Amino acid sequence: MENERYHLEPVNNNKFVNILQLFFGIICIMVAIVWIVLNFTSYKPTLSIWITIAFLAIFGYVQIISGLGKATKFIEYSNESVTVKSNSFLPLQKIPGSEIEQIEIYPLSIHFLLHSGKKRTLRFGTSYTEIIETVKKATEKFAVMKNLPVNYKQENL
Repeated sequence: MENERYHLEPVNNNKFVNILQLFFGIICIMVAIVWIVLNFTSYKPTLSIWITIAFLAIFGYVQIISGLGKATKFIEYSNESVTVKSNSFLPLQKIPGSEIEQIEIYPLSIHFLLHSGKKRTLRFGTSYTEIIETVKKATEKFAVMKNLPVNYKQENL
C-alpha cells in the first residue's frame, strides 16, 4: 500500500492567498512586538494591552502556519502506520500499525484502540461530509492489510 492521504477539510492551493496570509501574519507579529517595546518605554502596561498583544501574536502565528500549509487536517495511511492531524494547531499523531489492537468506526468518528489501552480518535466534522465514506473505506483497506478487526458501531444519544 502506498501512502494515501485524505484531507479532512477543503484545502486552499491558491498561491496568492497563501502569500497574503504569510504577509499579514508577519505584519501582525511585527505590530505585537512594536506594541511590547512601546508599552514598556512609554507607560505602564495594562491587562487590555497584554490581551491585545497576545491576540495579535496568536493571530499572526495562525496566519503564518496557514499560509505555509501546515494547518491542514488530514489522515494518511501507509504500510507501517496511520498518521493523523486532526487539529490544525496541534502536532500530528503517528500510530504504528503494530500498536493498533482494533478499529471502531462510528458514523462521525474512527477510534483506533491500541494494545496499551489508549484510544486515538479521529472526529469528522459535519460541514465536509463527502470525505467520510472515502476515509472509512481506506480505513477498512488498511485494517485488512494489517489483519486488524474492524467494528462498526452506532452512537446512541
